[in-house]
Amino acid sequence: MSQFYDEILRPVGIRGTQYSLLVAVKLSGPVLVTKLAESVVMDRTTLTRNLEILGKQGLVNVGSGDDRRTRMVTITETGLAVLTKAYPLWEQAQAKIREKMSPEHLTALMEGLSALVAATQR
Repeated sequence: MSQFYDEILRPVGIRGTQYSLLVAVKLSGPVLVTKLAESVVMDRTTLTRNLEILGKQGLVNVGSGDDRRTRMVTITETGLAVLTKAYPLWEQAQAKIREKMSPEHLTALMEGLSALVAATQR
């Protein structure tokens, strides 16, 4: 699945995981790294590594939060522009998946993934 989304999003220069993170940051507004990690169900170390890549691309800013121990993430104008270009590609990918899978299989998959995430929460 990752390769499928990576290939679809290649024209805008991001990977599927990066798209998901950009969407999460956009929807959350300025967000603490800890809160973002919770919402995307990712450990902080992995998230920090991914945010560094997005930061180097100029897609997000990671700065100090209310105190020196916290980090705040915001999407940049460049990040918003990339999301605008990436969204139609993501929609095409979703449509391809819907064409190949029945609604019942998609529903079962989403329910299964939700249950898996819930089962792994502390």
